Amino acid sequence: MAEKIEYKSTGRRKNSVARVRIMPGEGKVTVNKRPFENYFPREVHRLIIMQPIDLVVAKLSGKIDIFATVSGGGSSGQAGAMRQGIARALVLMDAALKDSVKKAGYLTRDSRMRERKKYGRKRARRRFQYSKR
Repeated sequence: MAEKIEYKSTGRRKNSVARVRIMPGEGKVTVNKRPFENYFPREVHRLIIMQPIDLVVAKLSGKIDIFATVSGGGSSGQAGAMRQGIARALVLMDAALKDSVKKAGYLTRDSRMRERKKYGRKRARRRFQYSKR
């Protein structure tokens, strides 16, 4: 019996972590055991996630299955984490893709995090409304 080769990687963005597995298949994308379209109802998030695959579309379109487990943060952070995880897994699968994926910026961890709340403020920088009288 032929063993299916799978490539595993991790992506992170804000407080989200995505563990991604890619393997040869028919182009299915599954997130937390749910169909991709159900987990990410917004088209923008689906486009963000598919960016690394669209970059190397000639070789891989519809030929790999993606299984992801995402946790933490919100939907935008999870989409960004999945994008990084998929890009890293593609590089593991084919080292020749590294230059194009890196040039597009999909391998770089987005270091922007939420600023902490400060005392005497409503949020990090938002102040309470000033009352003159």
